[in-house]
Amino acid sequence: MSENRKLAAILAADVVGYSRLASEDEDRTLARLRALRSDLIDPTIAVHNGRVIKRTGDGALAEFRSVVDAVRCAIEVQNGMVDRNAGVQQDRRIEFRIGIHLGDVVEEFDGDLMGDGVNIASRLEGIAAPGAICLSEDAYRQVRARLDLSVSDLGNTQLKNIAEPIRIYSLQVGTAAEVKPGVIAAVARAPAALPLDLSIAVLPFVNMSGDAEQEYFADGISEDIITALSKLSQLFVIARNSSFSFKGRNVNVQEVGDSLKVRYVLEGSVRKSGNKVRITAQLIDATTGGHQWAERFDRDLTDIFAVQDDVTQQIVGALELKLTAGDQQRLATEQTQNLEAYDCFLRGREHMWRLTREQNIQGRQLLQRAVDLDPKFAPAHAFLAVTHGLAYVNQWSRSPSKSLEQATEAATLAVALDDRYPYAHWALAVVNLYLRRLDVAIREAERAIALAPNLVEGHESLGNALHYAGRSDEALVCFERAIALNPYYPDIFLHFHAQAMFQLGRYEEAVVFLKRRLVRNPATDISRVLLAASYGHLGCVAEARGQWEEVFRINPDYSLEHRRKVLPYKNPADFERIVDGLRKAGLIE
Repeated sequence: MSENRKLAAILAADVVGYSRLASEDEDRTLARLRALRSDLIDPTIAVHNGRVIKRTGDGALAEFRSVVDAVRCAIEVQNGMVDRNAGVQQDRRIEFRIGIHLGDVVEEFDGDLMGDGVNIASRLEGIAAPGAICLSEDAYRQVRARLDLSVSDLGNTQLKNIAEPIRIYSLQVGTAAEVKPGVIAAVARAPAALPLDLSIAVLPFVNMSGDAEQEYFADGISEDIITALSKLSQLFVIARNSSFSFKGRNVNVQEVGDSLKVRYVLEGSVRKSGNKVRITAQLIDATTGGHQWAERFDRDLTDIFAVQDDVTQQIVGALELKLTAGDQQRLATEQTQNLEAYDCFLRGREHMWRLTREQNIQGRQLLQRAVDLDPKFAPAHAFLAVTHGLAYVNQWSRSPSKSLEQATEAATLAVALDDRYPYAHWALAVVNLYLRRLDVAIREAERAIALAPNLVEGHESLGNALHYAGRSDEALVCFERAIALNPYYPDIFLHFHAQAMFQLGRYEEAVVFLKRRLVRNPATDISRVLLAASYGHLGCVAEARGQWEEVFRINPDYSLEHRRKVLPYKNPADFERIVDGLRKAGLIE
């Protein structure tokens, strides 16, 4: 007999921290959950034309005839929980997280549903924040024009046991909305309203050289243009990490604009042959598909920087930006005249961004070669400093102290050579962070942002410096800005958020961020340690022990003492909060 397949809207829900609640008072927790099912959950599902497929202990799966019904049901349940939790202590509240997906399912003879449609909804529920609703892109597409929703685009996320990444949107209702204005809520999110009229994404230029090994050159041209545009305060410029997520994909500009929430898209190509280079570029209005400006440049390779400057100025003209004297000064940066040094810089920077030990070593060697060829080339010194800093903090060198010394020397020289290069100040901020000169780190990060208001690394480094200085409320605002600029942010951003939440004693919210990071990066040891400590503070001993065991499976050489030494907390008690969480779970003495 053929399978009974159909398209269905699936809602998955469960209780946040149920194991902890049950361990403290199982009878009372079960009674409250039964009452919620009979008084709120089941009647709400029925009213919105849904049916419960199955119970899963503290959770449930339900099917709806439309996504609109499923979302309305979820909102009503979450808002109902706000009323029921009024006056209840935070650690005794029952809070739900909900995932909704529209997908293909197989209906069994007993009415049960199976398949990816169900699995994806369950995975979405697992990464939702307390009081929040996570929607897949397929589900969100059905409701965005029909319901008045305030959602946060969480970008593409790799869900456990799901083959392809899925774009996720978070709907903040219930307790997840109870956050002070200006401070990020329990799920990493971009502000709902972005400056659409003057926003731009630069797609990676296509390598037309017929040589795959020239890919780095085309990428490097794109990145340099992003850096130049990031200096303009009138523009909102999407970060490299997000715009490069479209590399190699056959997409139209309307899709890019919708995904990154920008109005303009710059795309182009690079053909390098001997000492000649051809660069084409076109600026497109993503809302209409119309071309604002397009040009082809056939130049000698020695004119490559002039071409980049010309592209930037053409964009300024096409968008009718009124540049201040400060804007013009920031755009006028010095470049090397040594093309071999520039080539080594582009390749070295590309390796460094991959953030692995082997790639960092290759990047450092190339960047060192660049500064040997041109000792006055500030960008090469800046990124060389970062490779040494990464070697220090990640124990990627035989002498971490030597690496920190080399990082300090290179970053200081980069700033001395070009005080207007934002990445030089970013590098110096990172170095001073690990030298525990937090006031200097904050000042240098603020200088980087002043030079390039759209520099995502500047906002991220300022947030980290504020966190280690014990100012995590302010740090969260910086991280929120970084995610707005970089909606396809790297998974380490989730760890940064979690650290800030943890420092503020918001352990359940820290758990949400850390679990989302584990979905995207299962091999992280530092996030598992912080997750174990969070569980320890929440009294979830079994969960803490499981994460602690995974730490040493992933990294047998993990050292808590090394982390105490390198993490630059101004107040040692902030690190001891981690130790205390591990101790509460019985993981250390």
